[in-house]
Amino acid sequence: MSQLHLTSHSIPQASPLNQDGDFTATNLLRPTDEVTNASNGVLFTYPYHAFASALLVAFTLFMSLRSRRKSKMPPGPKPKPFVGNKWDLPARKPWETFKAWTDSYGSLVTVWTGRQPTIVLGDAKAANDLLEKRSAIYSSRPRFVIMGELFTNNDSLLTMPYGKRWIHTRKLFHWGLNKVACQSYKPIQEAESQRLVRDLVATPQLFAKHLERYAASVMVCVSYGRRVDMLDDPVVKKVYDRMGYMATLNVPGAYWAETFPILKHVPDFLAPWKRDVKRRGEAGTQLLLDLALDVKRRMESPEGAPASFAKMLWERYGTNNGPLTEREVAYATGSLFGAGSDTTASTLQTFILAMTCFPNVAEKAREELDRVVGRHRSPTWDDMPNLPYCAAVIKETLRWRPVSVLGGTPHATTQDDVYEGHFIPKGSTVLGNLWAIHHNPKYFKDSHSFIPERYLDENEIREDGTQPYPHRDGHSAFGWGRRICPGKLLAENSLYITITRMLWSLKISKATDACGNVIEPDIFNYTDGFNSKPNPFSCKIEPRDEQFAEVLRREAVGAEQFLEQYKPE
Repeated sequence: MSQLHLTSHSIPQASPLNQDGDFTATNLLRPTDEVTNASNGVLFTYPYHAFASALLVAFTLFMSLRSRRKSKMPPGPKPKPFVGNKWDLPARKPWETFKAWTDSYGSLVTVWTGRQPTIVLGDAKAANDLLEKRSAIYSSRPRFVIMGELFTNNDSLLTMPYGKRWIHTRKLFHWGLNKVACQSYKPIQEAESQRLVRDLVATPQLFAKHLERYAASVMVCVSYGRRVDMLDDPVVKKVYDRMGYMATLNVPGAYWAETFPILKHVPDFLAPWKRDVKRRGEAGTQLLLDLALDVKRRMESPEGAPASFAKMLWERYGTNNGPLTEREVAYATGSLFGAGSDTTASTLQTFILAMTCFPNVAEKAREELDRVVGRHRSPTWDDMPNLPYCAAVIKETLRWRPVSVLGGTPHATTQDDVYEGHFIPKGSTVLGNLWAIHHNPKYFKDSHSFIPERYLDENEIREDGTQPYPHRDGHSAFGWGRRICPGKLLAENSLYITITRMLWSLKISKATDACGNVIEPDIFNYTDGFNSKPNPFSCKIEPRDEQFAEVLRREAVGAEQFLEQYKPE
């Protein structure tokens, strides 16, 4: 083994002080000072030694500062070397583990699954303070190696980082989904809801499929000017397959490449998972392009195309010299469809489950509807201000079992921040765990019970002792701040006209088996993935009486006539 020897002439003889008596590196480390490695004769001079020492000192200071900053970060489970908390995350329903950590460590929890920390928010106040009030620095996205870079090339608004491109794309949605624009979509939503309740009466055992068809048709009409009559429509089936696959890509801990991004560069022949993601991404992009270009083709035909979001984009931005490429038009329109179809259908399934398990709620809602609407017509938009209990039912549905149970796509910080003494570094992933937030006993007593009355008590301290929820909606199902769901108003309109119409016309109750035994649905039996919905369950759906059934049939005839203009070729 070689040894390091200091020769006698390597010891500085001159004083390290300059003429002014100051200590200087120049005087301490002279070019003539040397260190010799006796084993190989290589000569090192002191300046190089000094440079290495300076680097060591700088590195030590950096690590010390980093350690102090990490010690000031929110608490959390102790990470393991190299893998952090990767092994602590379960394969199924990670939001339940996140809530357990919130209960143990507090409203902010630090989780390590890569080089950057994830800050999990488990309290509504913290989420509102950071993601809403400080949205200027909490509105970017973390790096999505799988869903963003490999699957969509970050062309989707969902994964697009905050910046000029995101701001421009977001403006398109504000323009196409503002209050005036959503007013123009109401006839589509009303007609489709009339078709839905007719179908629920005709074949109630297929209620989940009817809800999916309804939500898909509304969003395809709004997005592409084309209605959906059956779920086996090949185009809709492909879109739903794409969305279902995307939902599996954004589950924390699902892919090692999110922890170690270098795995993205593994050759395709060595990474079957990578080949599959890229293949599906290319097919999905082509599908969105085909749908958008079909609208453009119909616009150029003698018959023309009905109004839609895609038509608006082509007319205003999609000219040969316009600011949007064909791919950008395709992804903007596809993002609208993806954000509204699956989430609405899942929320309506949760509503059916809640009415099955909490029948007293439906009884109270029907009393209000009979008083305001009567029995000879179904609810309309004009009835909305006079139906406060029905509005509370909708809010409770969104709170009780939110579709985006992890608060939607995670946020990321664009600069360092401090909140209540906790240091949150730049580049942190920030996730609002709605499973913990919406079931926090501070705001919601007996949170797994379906109690719309929560939203009718506006006192500062409520009768049940809970505090008012620190968000204007009373829940956070649509997200926060600048990253709030751009289709929020459109979705709320769909839920209002559909849920009030179902409450007005239908009786929903528990099913029985062949022996007459009541089948009790499990209110916790939900799917995994980015969007969560009830697993298949049984219930009984029937019209309140024949008078209501006749009204539904009559109104559905008018709905079919209106929707004729959206019939696909």
